Amino acid sequence: MKEKKPAFILPIIIAIVLSLMYFVVIPSMMAPQVKEISYSEFKTMLKEDKVAEVEFGPYYIEIIPVAQEDSYAKVTYRTGRLYDVEHTTLMEELEASGVKYGSPIQKDNTFTQVLMYIILPTLLTGAIMILIMRNMSKKMGGGVMSFGKNTSKLYAEKSTGKTFLDVAGQDEAKVALKEIIDFLNYPAKYTSIGAKLPKGALLVGPPGTGKTLMAKAVAGEAHVPFFSLSGSEFVEMFVGMGAARVRDLFKQAVSNAPCIVFIDEIDAIGKSRDNTLGGNDEREQTLNQLLSEMDGFDSSKGVVILAATNRPEVLDKALLRPGRFDRRITVDLPDLEGRVAILNVHARHVIMDTEVDLDVIARQTPGASGADLENIINEAALRAVRKNKNKVFQTDLEEAVEVILAGEERKNKVLSDKEKNIVAYHEIGHALVAARLSNTEPVHKITIIPRTSGALGYTMQVAKEEKNLMSKEEALEHICVLAGGRAAEELVFNSITTGAANDIERATQIARLMVTQYGMSNEFGFVNLEKKTNMFLSDNVTGSYSDATAARIDAEIMKIISDCYSRTMNLLKENRKELDALAAKLYEKENITGQEFMNLLAEADQSSTSSPTVTS
Repeated sequence: MKEKKPAFILPIIIAIVLSLMYFVVIPSMMAPQVKEISYSEFKTMLKEDKVAEVEFGPYYIEIIPVAQEDSYAKVTYRTGRLYDVEHTTLMEELEASGVKYGSPIQKDNTFTQVLMYIILPTLLTGAIMILIMRNMSKKMGGGVMSFGKNTSKLYAEKSTGKTFLDVAGQDEAKVALKEIIDFLNYPAKYTSIGAKLPKGALLVGPPGTGKTLMAKAVAGEAHVPFFSLSGSEFVEMFVGMGAARVRDLFKQAVSNAPCIVFIDEIDAIGKSRDNTLGGNDEREQTLNQLLSEMDGFDSSKGVVILAATNRPEVLDKALLRPGRFDRRITVDLPDLEGRVAILNVHARHVIMDTEVDLDVIARQTPGASGADLENIINEAALRAVRKNKNKVFQTDLEEAVEVILAGEERKNKVLSDKEKNIVAYHEIGHALVAARLSNTEPVHKITIIPRTSGALGYTMQVAKEEKNLMSKEEALEHICVLAGGRAAEELVFNSITTGAANDIERATQIARLMVTQYGMSNEFGFVNLEKKTNMFLSDNVTGSYSDATAARIDAEIMKIISDCYSRTMNLLKENRKELDALAAKLYEKENITGQEFMNLLAEADQSSTSSPTVTS
């Protein structure tokens, strides 16, 4: 395909051509033609009366010939000066021949120079800049002076192409939005008893949960025009341009009512104005204009403002009060049932094997967003194509989950026998502790094949059912499972490696949450010491306590982890034979499913029970 040239290339080419014509071609055409001759030729012309006028320059003599009737070309001759000859004979010859002679008088051409070298180049440069700006502004969708115009895209009913059938796992959000759809379709039913349509609804939730998709689905269900733009599109370099865009947006919305206006990432303009570090005049003026417009328009005309953000805690309180964004709708991460529904939605257009069980995939992906699940379906389809399959099988989906969680297999990374043995014991340590404790999730798969995420192996656990609460016993046993890998290394090899770095990080995080947020420590009890600074985007926390309290928190965290590690070590010592047998099997096969693991563990238990006890 031929590459398209940038739109601003043509004006630049035109500008270069005009400059060359102005400064080079035209001056050369207007200048008289000058021909170099020898001094002797000059003397011959003088004798033959062919010279009309002579001008003496600093180093040359310019000869203007007598005009010829049959010649229209302006030709002058030039020769070098011979000062000695000129002083003796040349002047006399010129006077005798009646030839005018002298030196050129310097003319005052200041205006000409200003016109030639300042005014005209400035005008030419200005014309070039206007051409370039006009071309670039057309490319960006507006004219040269259209800074205040709104650049939002108007989606008609057929353009969105989305309905609630395309949205799954958000039943509560659908219920909250169906009333707005019903009002847009049947306004008389509400206005007859004096009910008013909510002016705005704020969709909040983690990234990838489908807030934008939900807004498009609302427009598709209501069959109304859909204005969509991002909050960052309001903020311009020039102060006041964002406010002008807000005015233009609402003017378009009112003229197209009933309609829906969707502002994505509204936190870009809606941040709280009580910022002690200094404000942003353009953003604050844009926010003030948005607040004014939301107060000014009549919701009975059918204009609904939908906005989305994953940072609701930074929004200005004036934006959230009743009469502006009347409703706050949470679009949260889906539960187990919701994940199954989302997987079914994205699997509709993919050819699946009849034996595919999406419920298993949903149980393997707790905490996954709708975007994550869509990515898993697509990754499975890509893997099936790479393996020359004509449909997607269960193994493709499970491999896709593993790729999303741990990365691709690194088949070119070869572990030494010693390292492979250490990794086998490490992973079996996790799995064996999980199998022996009562408040843990079942083991689904164990592998010692390195992954691109940096993991040399992993143990996957999958819950049988969705859990919304975690007890103190479950939290402590989770720490024990995380400690199982390091404890197995220390027990078997009497040494430790760097392989438990991620386990230590996760165990410490759980212990800190138990102490500072969950009130599960004996030292502090029912006290909250830290809180999250961002509800959906990160796990960063802030705490308001003294240095002495911080030291006590650290001591309590270390005590919890130390107790769990001791408990894990004792459990592995009691099951040393099972640990050795299972590690040897994993070393041999490299991959073990959860069912294979439980069968091998049962065989190891039976072998241990049937073997005679030797006492000394």
